[in-house]
Amino acid sequence: MFLRLVSRPLLAKFKETTGIVGLDVVPNAREVLIGLYNKTLKEIQAVPEDEGYRKAVESFTRHRLKVCQEEEDWEMIEKRLGCGQVEELIEEARDELTLVGKMIEWVPWGVPDDYGCEIIENDAPIPKHVPQHRPGPLPEEFYKTLEAVSKKDEPKITSGEPLIKE
Repeated sequence: MFLRLVSRPLLAKFKETTGIVGLDVVPNAREVLIGLYNKTLKEIQAVPEDEGYRKAVESFTRHRLKVCQEEEDWEMIEKRLGCGQVEELIEEARDELTLVGKMIEWVPWGVPDDYGCEIIENDAPIPKHVPQHRPGPLPEEFYKTLEAVSKKDEPKITSGEPLIKE
């Protein structure tokens, strides 16, 4: 019994490096992540419940917190989340926590219903600082596929059974 208690910490996997320049190993990464995720869930409460941002942050933060609480090993946390190393997850969690504070400060969901914006008519010149998206022409294969799909000669299949031509 004594050997188990003493040897378990000695047999624990130790990460020597992240392999990423400037990103140091965090020996207690699991505990740091749990703390950051709990703080994020607490701070996001200031955002209105029906906002998409809050729903998204709560969803992925709860999922990540649950994985961190269920797994003791940093390698299993990384494997289950599939979002990089635990040290990268710590950076992401810190960034998200900072963003939550900024979103609360900026209140992007507080746009009044009567808010108006400038509408640029089609014939008005577009200012040079405004980026323009002009898609190129569609490939010829697109039109061939569209034509083949839109043929009305062939009967439509309404069941899961294959159509047999005689």
